[in-house]
Amino acid sequence: MGITPDSGIGRDMNRESYDAIAVQWEQVRVRMSDAEQRILELLCGDLRFGCTVLDLGCGTGRPIAEYLVSQGFSVTGVDQSVQMLGFARQRLPTQEWILANLDTFVPGQSFSAVIAWDSLFHVSRVLYGSIFRNVKMALQPGGRFALTVGGSEHPPFTDTMFDREFFYDSHSPEVALQLLRDTGFELVHSEFLNLPTSGRDKGRFAMVARAA
Repeated sequence: MGITPDSGIGRDMNRESYDAIAVQWEQVRVRMSDAEQRILELLCGDLRFGCTVLDLGCGTGRPIAEYLVSQGFSVTGVDQSVQMLGFARQRLPTQEWILANLDTFVPGQSFSAVIAWDSLFHVSRVLYGSIFRNVKMALQPGGRFALTVGGSEHPPFTDTMFDREFFYDSHSPEVALQLLRDTGFELVHSEFLNLPTSGRDKGRFAMVARAA
C-alpha cells in the first residue's frame, strides 16, 4: 500500500519511533548549528525579557528550548513523544511541557513567538494550512514564526534514523511560503539549510515570518 499525504500513517509511526530513540537523540542533539543560532536571533531578537515562546515539536528541549530559556524567555513545548518530553521536563522543569500532536494541538493562550523546527516535515502536508492558522491565531500582533520544511517537491516517504522508520512529508518551499502568505504572514527571512540531492536528502528550508 502506498503512502498518501492524508493517509495518517505518520503520526503513530513517528510517535513510536521517537519514543524508541529518545536516549540516542538526547546524546547526539546537543548543540545548535550556526544557521540555527542565526534563525533564533531573528525570531527572538526584539522580544522582551520574560516573553513566552511556543515550541512545536520541542523534543528533549535541547538545544532550542534550552537556548530560549538561557536568553530569559519562557517556553511552552509541545511534542507527541512521552520519552522525549521526559528529558525536556528533567532539563527545564520550570517550563511548560504538553503531550500533544501538532496537527490537533490548539494553543490556549497567546505567544510572543512560535517555532516549529524540524517537526512539520513529520506531518502530512494537507495539515499545514490548519497548523499555520492555529499559529497565526496564537501569535501576538507582529509576532514571528520560525519553521523548517522540506527543500523540494516529492511524494511522502519513510526513511530510517537509528534503525527506526520515520514518516516524512512536506510542501515544496514555494508552496509553504504561499500558504504562510495566505494565512496572513509576511516573510522576514528564508534560506536553504540543506540543498536537495539526487539521493535520499530531499533538502531542508528555513523561514521566519511575521504575523501581519
